[in-house]
Amino acid sequence: MTDHPHPIEDAIRARRSVRGLDGPPLAAEEVEALVALALTAPAPHHTRPWRFVEIGAARREVLADAMGSAWRRDLEADALPSKTVDRALARSRARITGAPTLLLGCLVADGLNRYTDERRWRAEWGLAQHSFGAALQNLLLAASARGFAAYWISAPLYAPDEVRGALDLDATWEPQAFVALGRPKGDYRPFDRPAPDLGTEFTRR
Repeated sequence: MTDHPHPIEDAIRARRSVRGLDGPPLAAEEVEALVALALTAPAPHHTRPWRFVEIGAARREVLADAMGSAWRRDLEADALPSKTVDRALARSRARITGAPTLLLGCLVADGLNRYTDERRWRAEWGLAQHSFGAALQNLLLAASARGFAAYWISAPLYAPDEVRGALDLDATWEPQAFVALGRPKGDYRPFDRPAPDLGTEFTRR
């Protein structure tokens, strides 16, 4: 950390999604410290609608098999060439099985307001998804600040039943994302992030 008067800004600017991960796995106390910081995120109605799971090596192959079957059905239904499908599935499998540490983040409806109409319930669930994004950012920023390498994988959103089944999770848990964690490889150099385009991505009314 520098002597910059805004260390949080430094941490935000320094964070990168690092896909080249080295071992060893994070220690139990390191994982728990990151999850504890994730759980400080803002959430609707003073709830904590998140659940995090550390996925051990013994579960990875079964998880990758189940998700791979679901992805293959989707990709083949999109009429993609078989080589493209095989390449995509192999890459995804390697990320799941090869991460030194792999976390899964889920959402639950605990504490959310229950509405009978779809419009308001969809909005209420959207609040929970917003809060999960904040929890995920907390975790990624904390990992970066502690010298770890990390990136998130959204694949669980596309195969929630398979994820729950492979990990024996409660049916009310809605898988959202994996976080792969490790150490940056020795030759890793942070890429230059383009400057924000406020002219396109920000406006006033």
